[in-house]
Amino acid sequence: MTLRIKPSSVNGSIEAPASKSYLQRAIVASMLSNGISKLNGCSFCDDSEAVLDIAKKLGATANLNGRNLELFGNFSAPNEMLNCNESGLALRMLSPIISLFTSSTEITGMGTLKSRPIAMILDALTQLNVAVNSNNGKLPLTIGGNLKGGFLEIDGSNGSQVLTGLLMALPLAEKDSRIIVHNLKSKPYTDMTLEVLKAWNIEVINNDYKEFIIPGNQHYKPTNFVIEGDWSSAAFMLVAGAIAGSVTVNGLNKNSKQADKNILEVLDKVGAHISFDDNSITIKKENLKGFEFDAANCPDLFPPLVALAVHCNSPSTLYGVSRLFTKESNRAESLVDVFTKLGANIRIEDDKMIITPSFLRENTIHSHNDHRIAMAATVAVLGSNSGANIEEFECINKSYPEFYNDIKTLTQP
Repeated sequence: MTLRIKPSSVNGSIEAPASKSYLQRAIVASMLSNGISKLNGCSFCDDSEAVLDIAKKLGATANLNGRNLELFGNFSAPNEMLNCNESGLALRMLSPIISLFTSSTEITGMGTLKSRPIAMILDALTQLNVAVNSNNGKLPLTIGGNLKGGFLEIDGSNGSQVLTGLLMALPLAEKDSRIIVHNLKSKPYTDMTLEVLKAWNIEVINNDYKEFIIPGNQHYKPTNFVIEGDWSSAAFMLVAGAIAGSVTVNGLNKNSKQADKNILEVLDKVGAHISFDDNSITIKKENLKGFEFDAANCPDLFPPLVALAVHCNSPSTLYGVSRLFTKESNRAESLVDVFTKLGANIRIEDDKMIITPSFLRENTIHSHNDHRIAMAATVAVLGSNSGANIEEFECINKSYPEFYNDIKTLTQP
């Protein structure tokens, strides 16, 4: 689907969608418990749907009523292949969990997930004596099972999603476990995992994110859990307010552990007007100055920050480009391609991205089937003097299906 985006001022308020990072973790924790967990504040995107579908195939029963999900856990081996769709978190989180079965299970995905490397999964499970086979380091992945626990070392420089899966699986193993982690990135996402585990009565000892001690033979206890609003999605709307008018986003936790809450730090740096009211945040347009920001621990902020940077009055520099190479696209290349075609002056030097203020121009650009690229281009165009046609716009369904409807709400006269 190709969508036409026109320049427009924005004004109004929207509800933040549910954090898919919290929701996916909470679904899995509910699945692993014996009883009914109640998840409040749910809204679903393609990634969350993929995890819920797998949870059902692993024995869980779900009842969704509005934004409230009741999930009865009954963890049992599947009788079919599991499909993670395009969710990288689903793949990396569920692979260690599936290893708990004594039988083998095949897991696959769709789209770009099938071409993304899975060496980190293979390495971790092999250290724990789990038999794994892949398609030359890519999906599909066959997991032999019989995870017993034990000792392993992992490299955290490419993210924390495999660590999340290990932290969720190993409490159910028969032996105690110890994980040594080198150069862990995305520590806030590990904090989210630990918060969810604590809510479901699971104990993990965290020694400065370098060592994790996980007692075995634990049991997930059903609980009630509120899924807070998603800062990753809200970041695009908050940037829209900063460059094109005024936007209020409701349902955001100012004390959240989500990494992308750091968007507020950047908006404060550039001089946007920020105001708070309970769980609502309002951002208003001001004369914006360039900024420097290290996004290594929150790489999903790169796209909205690029959209923000092209509308600042001086150059901006983002650090942590190496975290972008294995996203839904090579997101570093995609950002340069899309924003260059829109007329922006953007370049990469080593591990940094430099964006010089630019007047955007009319063009047709491809989303690279990357939801965050499509949303970043949309927001950037709102604050410009020229429109754009965005191809494969439907990729937004991966994380924020209501994105375009929310944009229309904010741009209505």
